[in-house]
Amino acid sequence: MSLLAKRTQRVDSSGIRRIFELARSMKDPINLSIGQPDFDVPDLIKSAAIDAIQQGHNSYTPTLGIVPLREQLIAGEKAFTGRDYPLNQMLITSGVSGGLFLALLALVESGDEVIIPDPYFVMYKHLVNLNEGTPIYLDTYDDGFTINPDKLESLITSKTKLLLLNSPGNPTGCIFPADQLKAIAQICEKHGVLIITDEIYREFAYAPMRSIAEFTENCLLLAGHSKSFAMTGWRLGYAAGPAEVIDAMATLQQYSFVCAPSIAQYAALATPKTDMSQQLTDYALKRNLMSEALSSNFEVSSPDGAFYLFVKAPEGYNGDTFTELAIKNNVLVIPGSVFSERNSHFRICYTVPDEQLHRGAEVLCSLV
Repeated sequence: MSLLAKRTQRVDSSGIRRIFELARSMKDPINLSIGQPDFDVPDLIKSAAIDAIQQGHNSYTPTLGIVPLREQLIAGEKAFTGRDYPLNQMLITSGVSGGLFLALLALVESGDEVIIPDPYFVMYKHLVNLNEGTPIYLDTYDDGFTINPDKLESLITSKTKLLLLNSPGNPTGCIFPADQLKAIAQICEKHGVLIITDEIYREFAYAPMRSIAEFTENCLLLAGHSKSFAMTGWRLGYAAGPAEVIDAMATLQQYSFVCAPSIAQYAALATPKTDMSQQLTDYALKRNLMSEALSSNFEVSSPDGAFYLFVKAPEGYNGDTFTELAIKNNVLVIPGSVFSERNSHFRICYTVPDEQLHRGAEVLCSLV
């Protein structure tokens, strides 16, 4: 008899983590797999963290998070979306992943259906399965990785509880246009389906980006500092939305994470004073470099945001087999099957020095 709970069998080991483990055993690989910035946390934020430690901000914070940070984020959301959240509708979380975990724990139970546009961030379907929900996949491949509102509505049933959005998206880099967001908002309001919008890559937008929170109150917004300020290990995000949902998430946080890391919360107060425009410019150039380098040999579109390319495997291969071939030639990429119910693509992360991008593109093109 197994000691493990049955819920553990509903979650597969991350294919991304397997690639990371493989990278440790390889000698000087061209690593285009790791989905995090290659720049360091800005000095101003580091100094703010050091000051927080020295000033004694090392203990638990309120479960919802420190008031100055919540007020700062509320002001930021008002400027970006026009939404003016009350203080009790803003929750500081242990990263966006922590916010997603709490949200699905609060909202999903056995028999609930959750619509997930495919391709999707790897965590989505596993957390739905963990909570005994049923993932319902909305295929977006034929729509340029955007959402066809009619296809969305055709998937909604009496069991549909949530729609999970990710814009800019991982792995596609797609940003949903405003007209689609308006249509999606209307459909979900009509059917009583709550929208969860994951906007962790909001600051990495190379085209105009709007939040669906601008168009509806029927929305739980998840965002954070991990990607935009390279604070991936600091575990800091936030959730804003309906009071009932935020209150339930806060209660669950009280008995799980307790609070987001205190030092990271105080350090984040320095983020509005930190100019990240150069990093955004650099990543837009890296996107162009890789898109152009691969376009003659692969089917690949230039993404609107984030820092990924979702590339179709060449003729004769699927995403898994081409990934295996690339790894044998010392280039680490992620198979698209990690992010999708299809197995036709692979993901590249271009947050590495340009020299590695040139080398990686050269090797990948030589394999076609």
